[in-house]
Amino acid sequence: MTRECRIWCGDITRLEVDAIVNAANCSLLGGGGVDGAIHRAAGPELLAACREFGGCPTGEARITPGFRLPAGWVIHTPGPVWHGGRANEDELLANSYRNSLALAAGHHCRSVAFPCISTGVYHFPAERAAAIAVATVRAWQEVLPELVIFCCFHEEACQIYRRLLGPCDGLRTDVIAPLPQQ
Repeated sequence: MTRECRIWCGDITRLEVDAIVNAANCSLLGGGGVDGAIHRAAGPELLAACREFGGCPTGEARITPGFRLPAGWVIHTPGPVWHGGRANEDELLANSYRNSLALAAGHHCRSVAFPCISTGVYHFPAERAAAIAVATVRAWQEVLPELVIFCCFHEEACQIYRRLLGPCDGLRTDVIAPLPQQ
């Protein structure tokens, strides 16, 4: 099985994929960063759908329709807050990726885009988080999703993923440019 991985530097809310992943907080009710951007782009229906869950523990994931987004689904996963590596952060972050991949596969998503989970206000070290993301996708044994996009908002993060992905076993990697601004 060959899974294609791509790196995309830009706004995850503009990607036309089956599912995008939201680096959510445990309330699932919106916040700053990518979470706020996804909620704004999807519209108020997303907030209403998320309220029905009553939250989500760190490392787990929930799925909603994409509403006004080009993506059909939004997978919400709260990543861990960085506490210096003393609070099981690596495993919790890997669980965020695994549980998101499982929901994508369970909803027949051929393509999924991940942001850099926990690396913003949660302060997870970017290199370490990217290594966990790539390792988790490499270890994923299901057929779906066939395409995983690592969506980075900043060029520095794209460079980290380029170094980590490079030529690798069983994965075809491409770097794709962001869509032009409208």
